[in-house]
Amino acid sequence: MYERNIGTLILRVLVWLAAFASLGAAQGSSSAITTALTELPKCALQCLAASIKASPCAISDVTCQCTNAELVSSAELCVMTSCTVEQSLIAKNVTQTMCGAPVRDKTTEYNIVSCTLMGFACAFVLIRLGYKKFFTRTDLGLDDWFILLTLLVCVPSAVINVDLLTANGLGKDIWTLKPDEIGDFAFAFFIITILYFTEVFVLKLSLLFFYLRIFPGKTIRRVILGTVAFDVLFGIGFIVTALLQCRPISYNWTNWRGEGGGQCIDISAVAWANAAVSIALDLWMLAIPLSQLRELKLHWKKKIGVAMMFCVGTFVTVVSAIRLASLVEFRESTNLTWDYWGVSLWSTVEITVGIICACMPSMRLILVRIAPKVFDVSMVRASRYYYAKRASAYPGKWTDPSTQPSEASKNKSAASRQSWMPPNVRTSWRISQSPHDKVFVDGVLFSKVSPSKLEEEDQGRLVPMEDMDPSKYGTDVQISGGASSRNSTPDPGSTSKI
Repeated sequence: MYERNIGTLILRVLVWLAAFASLGAAQGSSSAITTALTELPKCALQCLAASIKASPCAISDVTCQCTNAELVSSAELCVMTSCTVEQSLIAKNVTQTMCGAPVRDKTTEYNIVSCTLMGFACAFVLIRLGYKKFFTRTDLGLDDWFILLTLLVCVPSAVINVDLLTANGLGKDIWTLKPDEIGDFAFAFFIITILYFTEVFVLKLSLLFFYLRIFPGKTIRRVILGTVAFDVLFGIGFIVTALLQCRPISYNWTNWRGEGGGQCIDISAVAWANAAVSIALDLWMLAIPLSQLRELKLHWKKKIGVAMMFCVGTFVTVVSAIRLASLVEFRESTNLTWDYWGVSLWSTVEITVGIICACMPSMRLILVRIAPKVFDVSMVRASRYYYAKRASAYPGKWTDPSTQPSEASKNKSAASRQSWMPPNVRTSWRISQSPHDKVFVDGVLFSKVSPSKLEEEDQGRLVPMEDMDPSKYGTDVQISGGASSRNSTPDPGSTSKI
């Protein structure tokens, strides 16, 4: 008796749908509705008929059926348990079309953000490397090579974003897509996840190697090297986890069908763990340079300037936190292409903005060279004055060989060369006879550095400098390229190298 009533109700629903299609034809919209009617699975039609019967809505009341939350929820639950995933998506698309639901599409917005930020990231990296390679005599360091590696990994990511993710439905509702498009989207998302994990840890390596270049102190270098080791393990661990999260690997892009044949770990938990560790590591990496500020012999205003330079990286941490919030929709999503839009967008913003922030110190040097009166700082001028003071202590050895003084004048100037030193500093000087731009002082090699070279490398070292006047020390003083340290208690962070 129950089956007969359901059969009669299904027949009535079909008649109503046909009438609804005829009404749509009169309004010029029958094409999509008629096509949808022919695609509606039988299992979904049975669920729809049963839900209408159990609801207060009349068979002809379209508005009630589309807006009654209890009816819609009951029908969707029935469809999910009675139909396959593909049939459920078809039924969802048919009912959304019949109810006149708006078609959501955010693919263009995503493409604009992705391409724009990628363009800026490429420009910053190329300017940074080009300036160092062609306009200065500074060799590329590990931080430069790793920022270039980050960019090289980002290029295929940008291509996948446009040609695979958005082209296969990112930013659209999954029920509006064909099964092949959903499969291609899942495959692209699997690849982009691995690339993202790679970009995160390589970008952090670039910043850490930058710290190694500017902080020569032994203690801080040990801390940085330990952080480098942790970051490498962090990156490799999550890359391997992403590769092996499903068995077989192909199940990463076929499990959406719900047909079995594979097994996966909790992918959402992996994403949350990666985001949490990454944010914690960002905060730790921010604390490393800030911990050195109080040791710097700079005016408090300059300390604020240095702190602000490093705090630019906090913007990346903020973006990472926003991305973490977007992972809420990532967990157990049934509308992958729509729900994954947020995490995909913020992942792109996080990496590209991170690249731009990592290039900021180099951009400052370029601006100083272009407009020194506007962007130059007193620290550069102080360094130039200090080095000039040292250069004046060696007359004739810092100029053309033809201007070298005679032996008598050398002896005469010996006292003047030592006049600025404390009485108990050893005065055995050995003047180098081969390159004329270098001099040995108690076995310590001094090299001539031009003001332009100092400007280009004014951030080559950022160290706690002792008072530059050696006369204030009561013990033997060893000069090492512009910084003084007591021989009795050497401090690895108190010397600087030319």
